Amino acid sequence: MKEKTCKHHTCYQKTRKTPMIKNNKKIEKIELVVFDMDGVLTDILSSWKHVHDYFNTSNEESVEKYLQGEIDDLEFIKRDVSLWKKNNKPVKKEKLEKILKNIPIMKGAKETTSFLKKHNIKTSIISAGLDILAERIAKELSIDYTLANGIETDEKGFITTQGVLRVQLMYKEKAVLQLSKQLNIPPNNIATIGNSCFDIPMFQVTGLSIAFNPEDKCVQEAADYIVEGKNLLKTIDILKTYI
Repeated sequence: MKEKTCKHHTCYQKTRKTPMIKNNKKIEKIELVVFDMDGVLTDILSSWKHVHDYFNTSNEESVEKYLQGEIDDLEFIKRDVSLWKKNNKPVKKEKLEKILKNIPIMKGAKETTSFLKKHNIKTSIISAGLDILAERIAKELSIDYTLANGIETDEKGFITTQGVLRVQLMYKEKAVLQLSKQLNIPPNNIATIGNSCFDIPMFQVTGLSIAFNPEDKCVQEAADYIVEGKNLLKTIDILKTYI
């Protein structure tokens, strides 16, 4: 991939410690659909950024250090959360729940997940976003499995700076393969739907990939199909081909 096709100054694919391996097999029948959350199931670019915007903070410096491989996922989370304070004091988890409560679900998401459920296809969220939001979205859309990142709280319910890492942003394929093994579903029978360059590793280990309203040219180049615009209903015509 040429670096100029990625919106980030530093392309993380050059930072990964292990190269990505392309699955050259083609899907025949879908058994599981994996959705990215931010920008796919929700109509925001990032749940982390949404919280930063609320507190009028920025994590741009940490993003760049992470992409360059100078800090890992847990340090990335720690630096983010350390910025979220009210009157210079930590906030409670319930505050984050309120901040994330009204984030809109993507148009067509409910109909898409209902269509999949009707055809007995399992669904999952795999996101490096916040689990507080992922759990809410999963409940509203009746999604079967959720993997997203969390933040520890103390005995009084205040968030600490310690993260709960379930999905590595640069290595999202690990979470896909973990779920694949857990459910005994071959990766070749999994479809993935994502919008950013961080979803490319998921695309490359699964049998079918859909770039939904993609952020970058590199995402389009990595996907089997491209869906423009903010309506997940457009993915159904693709998915039903493999049911």
